[in-house]
Amino acid sequence: MNGKNRRGTGATLLEFLGSMNLAITLLVAISIAAIIGTVLQQNQPYNDYVIKFGPFWFEVFKSLGLYDVYSTPWFLLLLGFLLISTAVCVVRQSPGILRDMRQFRLDVQDKSLRGFRNHAEWADGEPPEAVAQRMSASLSTAGYRVRRKADEETITLGAMKGATGRLGYLLSHTAIVVICVGALLDGNLPLKFAEYLGRIAPETRDLPVSEIPEKSVLSADNNSFRGSVTIPEGSSADFVFLGLRNGYLLQQLPFQIALEDFRIEHYSSGQPKSFESDLLIFDDDLAEPLRQTIAVNHPLIYKGYAIYQSSFSDGGSRLTMKAWPFDLPGQEPLVLEGRIGEQLKLNTPRGPRTIELSDYKPLNVFPVDEKETGKRFHNYGPSVVFKLRDGGGQAREYVNYMAPLPMDGQLFFLTGMRESQAEDYRFLHIPLDSEGTIDRFMRFRARALDGERLAAVVAEQVGEMAGTDSPITPEQLSASITSLVRVFAEEGIDAVVAQAEQTSPNGETEAALEAYIKVIQNALAALYVDLLAEEGVDLEQGVDPAQQRFFEASMNALSLIGPYGSPFALQLTNVQQIEASGLQITKSPGKDIVYLGCVMLMVGVFFMFYLHHRRLWVRVTATSEGATKILFAGAGHRDGTGFTEEFEALSARLRHTGGAPAAE
Repeated sequence: MNGKNRRGTGATLLEFLGSMNLAITLLVAISIAAIIGTVLQQNQPYNDYVIKFGPFWFEVFKSLGLYDVYSTPWFLLLLGFLLISTAVCVVRQSPGILRDMRQFRLDVQDKSLRGFRNHAEWADGEPPEAVAQRMSASLSTAGYRVRRKADEETITLGAMKGATGRLGYLLSHTAIVVICVGALLDGNLPLKFAEYLGRIAPETRDLPVSEIPEKSVLSADNNSFRGSVTIPEGSSADFVFLGLRNGYLLQQLPFQIALEDFRIEHYSSGQPKSFESDLLIFDDDLAEPLRQTIAVNHPLIYKGYAIYQSSFSDGGSRLTMKAWPFDLPGQEPLVLEGRIGEQLKLNTPRGPRTIELSDYKPLNVFPVDEKETGKRFHNYGPSVVFKLRDGGGQAREYVNYMAPLPMDGQLFFLTGMRESQAEDYRFLHIPLDSEGTIDRFMRFRARALDGERLAAVVAEQVGEMAGTDSPITPEQLSASITSLVRVFAEEGIDAVVAQAEQTSPNGETEAALEAYIKVIQNALAALYVDLLAEEGVDLEQGVDPAQQRFFEASMNALSLIGPYGSPFALQLTNVQQIEASGLQITKSPGKDIVYLGCVMLMVGVFFMFYLHHRRLWVRVTATSEGATKILFAGAGHRDGTGFTEEFEALSARLRHTGGAPAAE
């Protein structure tokens, strides 16, 4: 009794595992997971997901494992069940299919054949044996394999064609098993178990390679992984980084990869056209280093490791810069040297500042509309991107262009600032002098901040206005104007607007602001003329148009220096560019297995759709009247319409083979 129950339970379980319902359910679930993994970019930093979805949905999606769908336990479990279900189905169905491919079913009866949709009957005047031989030859000519069975009264012919098409079912289902096996191998199950048992753990800190703890390092014996590494020109690496949720693992390699040279070509729009890397592989098993060039879609395969060209970046270019102090404009600029990725610390009148050199871009191509020249794009030249962080940890991002920007007949030093990456840059245009430097602008601003020089100029202007009826004394007016000019030079136009709003009666703010700007322009114009005279400029004919444009551009720059937020202007003067190649390195032992499964699936689908299993039976029986009665029937496994047409053609051919047929 118990044994029968156990056998019944096992049979029920096998029937469930091999059922079509379970297979379809698993395929739908895996398809949904694959769609999620395609739509939602995988293995990104958690901060990106928090920004995109918000804290609540970030935690929900994280708990479901949607940020690394293909490595989650539930996805691997689905693959495992699909593998088992399909394997059970193949094992259960294979014997019957193989047996059906070999058997010609010669034990059929007339009643069964007459029940077929495609059947025909007629009589023939020749003896049964001659009829049977003639029809056997005709069916063989049509490509059918024919078997014969005879008894005292009837000769039965069984014919079959396209039996190989039945292998399509086995091949396609076996292909799913093979693909699942390959996917599970590349899913790196040992790594998942090691993480579950606590033997490995991802590192979340940004550490030098030498300081990464052993718990976050994988040996070169790891059989399956997909990682990336960025190698600067002239450097090498024997490791890659594997992204794992909110951290990473360091995967060691059994060889060393060095980057000799990196090359890139661009379209006129500035977009990358092609890029490639000259690599060297150092391995103890090689008599000499292996040298090969890789490019996009042209990887290097070595010892089962595939090395792909995936990206590029700056590899630590060496920069020389001048830091022009805004708070001490009379001082000479400080010369700074650093590399992309480094941090430079400075002490400024506003406190300590840290310059974090983020990126160097040799090209900055933007769309333009130059109808005269027909140019659609303009290259604004090299730029450096950096963050300026104060003592409290707050940072602003800046981008400074190396080449002068021509605009309205004047050259400018262009620098942009934004407080977060979600914002656009707000640009400050500082006019350049004839030497291509901001030296004249800085000396002009130094005069605006020089209290004694400014007070003398303002006092002279106020003295020229003496005699006007005003309750304010000349000394008070001079002090007020001097203070207003200093506010403009130090904090910009926003501070002047705020002062106008605070000091003017309601409804008179606009008039007060207009008066303030006029006073500021007059005072700064006098300082500018004084500067030109000191430089030895001939002013007998007055200020020429070029010098006037410089003054107006300087006024615009002074009005925006306050919001710019930096105690200095960082001007890039020299660059030694070093590029880096981004490599993706994979080891996929299941890849060839998956490829085999894909080939089997394609062959299986081809067999199922283009090789149709067809069966024919001919029953030849002698009648008491001395004639021969023929019953012809057939069935097709697929393509009923096509088989019906073939059956009718064969029926007509068999009726008229060997002379005129006898009357039915």
